[in-house]
Amino acid sequence: MSSLFTFLLVVQALIAAVMIGVILMQKSEGGGLGMGGSPGGLLSARGAADFMTRATTVLATLFVSLSIVLAALASVGGAGGSTIDTSLSKTAQQSGSAPTPALTGAAQQAPAQSAPASDDPLAAAAAAASQNAAPALAKK
Repeated sequence: MSSLFTFLLVVQALIAAVMIGVILMQKSEGGGLGMGGSPGGLLSARGAADFMTRATTVLATLFVSLSIVLAALASVGGAGGSTIDTSLSKTAQQSGSAPTPALTGAAQQAPAQSAPASDDPLAAAAAAASQNAAPALAKK
């Protein structure tokens, strides 16, 4: 089933590339986004019979139908193969490490940090601000 899915996915990519090329090769009629147009546009007999227009229609139909088939194959094939990896939670439980309890009271306050060794006034201000912010967070 996987090889069929891969084959159809490659075919869809080729159809998309060809469809982009066909669309880019078409002559611009100037009627995009309601900005007018000519009587020889898409809705006329001559425009509908144009080879590029027909090729675009066929390629777009193939692209949409192949997208639906690929979605159906993905939903059928993906139902049995999806599992949740719990190896990390088992490793944490086996090592005996318990979850860290929330810090309360004095434990939330950071120990006093020494001033940085450099003469950078911004670093000293940041260290002082972090020491002042710890008691404010403990009150909330």
